[in-house]
Amino acid sequence: MSCIDLVIKIGSMALIRREDNDIDYNIFARLGSELKPGMLLVSSGATEIGRLDYLKRTGKMLEGDPEQNKTDYSAQGQAILMENYRRFIRPEYGVRQVLVEHNHFNDAQKRQHLYGLLTRAAEQKAVPIINYNDCVSDEENRKMELMSLQARNPDAQVVECVDNDETAAVIAELVHTKELILLTSTEGIYADPADPSTLVSEITAPDAETLTRKVQEWQTHCVGASRAGANGAGAKLEYALRCARTGVQVYIAHARYPIAKILSGQVRRTRIAIE
Repeated sequence: MSCIDLVIKIGSMALIRREDNDIDYNIFARLGSELKPGMLLVSSGATEIGRLDYLKRTGKMLEGDPEQNKTDYSAQGQAILMENYRRFIRPEYGVRQVLVEHNHFNDAQKRQHLYGLLTRAAEQKAVPIINYNDCVSDEENRKMELMSLQARNPDAQVVECVDNDETAAVIAELVHTKELILLTSTEGIYADPADPSTLVSEITAPDAETLTRKVQEWQTHCVGASRAGANGAGAKLEYALRCARTGVQVYIAHARYPIAKILSGQVRRTRIAIE
């Protein structure tokens, strides 16, 4: 039995006020106050928050190579991200920064090491905050490493984890949690992305094969993404399906909603599950 009750992932755009080019401190305050030992948070946001901080301090954006800019923004934003979580998580709980890369999941020994770190945190009254380690990750090297891994073991499921939705799904599988929440800047999956009234509240099925067909059908309704470089709702459904097929209850919901209300169905959200 896992000591991890819940894995939560929050996206970059859910942590900022785009109209003000600033952090949304209300989201940090609400989410931080709800986090407790036995929960894991996978948090995006370092790159975007670093970009906003750089803009605020210098009055301009970085120029030149986009990958290098992403690296530099991420390094600047990671400290701010953790500072805000520490500010709002209850003071009696520890907060632990965990920066991961694809190799931590594609190697059995590293996977086991990560499992121990995350599960011990629950017993030690600490909340892990997990993010992909963008500031030391080089895209070209990463893709070469992934190709090499796949070539050595063609039947293995090699994970990349640059998208934190995938990171959250892989971690949910690793720690055997029963529930995964993907917090976004929308209320879930829509039949018509241009019409909020078409929210799909449930995508459920009696078995994994039927659920797969249903999710694949809904993926055809997904278009666009919240920002450049994001994979959008279609990819989010893909990673949600990966977890749901193993028995995890997955929820896609707006970050403004309390965790308890998302799980209980008191607010609008999309639930994906086998039942």
